[in-house]
Amino acid sequence: QVQLVESGGGLVQAGGSLRLSCAASENILRVYTMGWYRQAPGKQRELVATLTSGGATNYADSVKGRFTISGDNAKTVYLQMNSLKPEDTGVYYCNARAPRSAISFWDYWGQGTQVTVSS
Repeated sequence: QVQLVESGGGLVQAGGSLRLSCAASENILRVYTMGWYRQAPGKQRELVATLTSGGATNYADSVKGRFTISGDNAKTVYLQMNSLKPEDTGVYYCNARAPRSAISFWDYWGQGTQVTVSS
């Protein structure tokens, strides 16, 4: 079954905003990190932003100052995207990293949500 559920993608004009949401299902008991990645057709998936359970954030240089990642204690993560540019276009994937053992982890991925920014 799908363990990460995403929403919020769409088509916007350059300079506009979107807010993406992702929620982990109950069978993911806890997470170390949740985040967002994106992928354009024919290109490699790249990190956009991550959020640890302790509240630390990390952003790709290309989105710093424009995107904000946030979450809550219910394994939910959001990505507020402002001042969108055409180069932000792609499929955005939610990611959750969860403990597998004391020394390893699982990565879970959502199905992806399309973000298209027109010029």
